[in-house]
Parts: sequence; structure tokens; C-alpha cells
Amino acid sequence: MSWVLAGLPLILLFFGFPVFLLLLITSVIVLLFFSTTPPVIIHQRMLSGIDQSVLLAVPFFIFAGEVMSKGGISGRLIGWVNSIIGGVRGSLPLTSLGTATIFGAISGSTAATVAAVGSLTYKPLKDAGYSEKFTTGLLTSSGAISNIIPPSIAMILYGFVAEVSVIKLFVAGILPGLFMAGLFACYILYVAIKEDIHDGERFKIKTFAKATLNSLPALGAPIIILGGIYSGFFSPTEAGGIACVYAILVALFIYRDVNFQTIFRAAADAMYLTAQIFIIVAAANIYSRILIETGSARVAVDFIASLDLSPWIILLIINIFLLLVGTAVDTASAILILSPLLAKIAATLGVDPIHFGIIVVVNLTIGTFTPPFGLNIFVGQAIFKVPLSKLYPGLIPFIALSIFALMVITYWPSLSLWLLRFL
Repeated sequence: MSWVLAGLPLILLFFGFPVFLLLLITSVIVLLFFSTTPPVIIHQRMLSGIDQSVLLAVPFFIFAGEVMSKGGISGRLIGWVNSIIGGVRGSLPLTSLGTATIFGAISGSTAATVAAVGSLTYKPLKDAGYSEKFTTGLLTSSGAISNIIPPSIAMILYGFVAEVSVIKLFVAGILPGLFMAGLFACYILYVAIKEDIHDGERFKIKTFAKATLNSLPALGAPIIILGGIYSGFFSPTEAGGIACVYAILVALFIYRDVNFQTIFRAAADAMYLTAQIFIIVAAANIYSRILIETGSARVAVDFIASLDLSPWIILLIINIFLLLVGTAVDTASAILILSPLLAKIAATLGVDPIHFGIIVVVNLTIGTFTPPFGLNIFVGQAIFKVPLSKLYPGLIPFIALSIFALMVITYWPSLSLWLLRFL
């Protein structure tokens, strides 16, 4: 039976089956032919898998991100960041990176960040003299930082399946996310100096003050959301609901860049993406339950333990495995399928569960912009209208920097856990 649970999903994936369907087909076959459990539990466990209050945060943050990307908020954030670092060499790409990092602290969605920031900064970067390879690589990869900077949909899903605190995951993701952004910033400065590009204006207090005043409503979103979560004033789910209301009020009544029709379209887009995630959640719930109840998960854990390898080697193997998975499977699916098993392995190694959650999320985040099937790659291709043959090479330096960051995060737990002492 274990070979069916492990092998059949891979076979179906090879033939192009959707992730939720390959999980569901495998679960049904195992229950019908290898188990005495009545098949009636299939729909019961699928529904119970999504009947969780913590998952309400997912559609909330997706909808808030859609409204913000369509409502002029991302444009104001770009103007504000540029007013601060406009005189620095490489100011335009640094502005894109900084805006993606801040926008990630609002939307929690990598695809929304790539779309919002990339659509506004791609042409200015090209006009300033940056190559298409560098520009597309930067914009496609920097959007993935929103998977690490809280609030993160990936962390919400991991906290749900691994049964760890989402708030602690949010706090633990701050320094790793900023560390990765810092590595990207160093590479940006190197490119700007190497290519001798001067693309910004000197800092002016008048320009900064005007941009700040114009951006105050947009900047209020991460302050309210994250401040409320970390102060304990409201939960991540409640923060998602507040983010939705705040985004609508700012976009509709303060900036007035959208109308009710645009808000409705954002709701429809968010509903579609939420349905995609939740049907995977439902199918993954019954699949993971079968793994546990049949003892297959225990077999895998015992096998790895029997190898008698050092913990750092096992963590390296897990990293390589997750990096490969992240290139072919979307983040939500990978987290929902693999986290219950991998969390048990990490527990046997004595790895802190919060630290391991960050390791998993960072791994799969890198997969969102790693060829051949990273989600952000296809978002970027649709926005920038460039062939994959040109987009892939530009991603290589950012993938290398991200893997270096992953190694530091993996083997230096304090980077993730230090801020937790202030909770």
C-alpha cells in the first residue's frame, strides 16, 4: 500500500493531472482496495479539512492583495520608497525590491506582488538602462519575498497542517525575509556600479515629505495589520478581515483609483484563487490522514532515522528535496502534502518546529521563481511579454543568492528564533 501512496501521485503528476485530483484519486484507490475504512469518510474529511477558522485568513489576504494591486496602493508605495533612496546608485531596482518587501507585508501573496510591482516598474527599469535579463529576473524573484515577510499565506497553511503558532511563524519570518532582501540589494548595487548606471535623483526633504503624505494611507496597512497581530489585539484571521476593509476604504474613498466594478472584479479573482487553494487543502487533508493512519508516514520517518546520519546532513537532504519539489509543485500543495511528514522528521532531529517551518517556507519560496514551473515565472512572463528563454537566465543570480540565504537560515536557527524572545 505504501508504494501506491508514494508512487501513484508521481505517475499522475507526470501525466499532467491537477494536484488536487492526483491526491484524491490516490486516496480513493487506497480506501477501496487496501483498506477496510468505508469510502463515506472521503467527503467528510475533505470538508473537515477546510472547516478551520485559521484558513479564513487565506481568502481575506488574497482579496486584500487584489484590491491593493488594483487600487493604486502599490504605485504610492513605489513613490514613497523612491523618495527615500532616489539618490543611491541603483535606486530604481532598489525601489522595486523595497516596494515588493513592503507590499508583501500587506498582501502575503507572491503572485500579487509580482503583478503589482512588476507592471509599474518594468518599463522605468528598462528605460534607465538595465538589461531585460536583469530586470525580469529581479522583478520575478523579489516578489517571492512576500512568502517570507509576514503576513504570509504559506505560513498560515504551514501553521495549520503542522499545528504550530501562526503568529510565531510570522515573527520568525521577519529577519530571514529581510536577510534575503539584503542579499538581493547587494547584488543590485553590484550591477548598477558594474554597468555605471545613474538612475535616480538626490534625496530632497520636500519630495520625501510629499511622497510620505501621499502614501500615508497605504503605509497604514502593514502598520495596522502587523501591529495588531503582534500586540495580540487581533488574530491573523481577524487581521485578514481588517486588511480587506482597510484596502477597500483606501482604494475606493481616499485614492479613488477604482470603482465598485473593479472591487467586484478583485473579489472574483480572489474567489477563483481561493477555490484553487482550498480544493487542494481538502484533498491533501484526506491524503495526509491516510498516510498517518496506514503507518506510511511512520515508515518514512523510521527509514530516515535508521540511516544514522548527522542532523545537518538530513537537513541538507530535506533542503535539496524541497528545492526540487518547489520547482514542479506550487507552494500551497507542497506544504499541505509534505509538512505533516517532514515535521515529524524534524522533531526526531530536535529541530525547533518554528525554525523548521521557516526552512520549509523559504525552500518552497525559492521554487516560485525557479525553472521550469515556478508560479512567479509565468506571472512575470504574462506581464513582461518576454520568452522564457530570456527570463530564465536573469533568475540564476537571484536563485543562487536565495540558496545561500537558505543555508544560513537552516544552520543558524537564531536568525529565525531571536525575535521570538520578545513575544
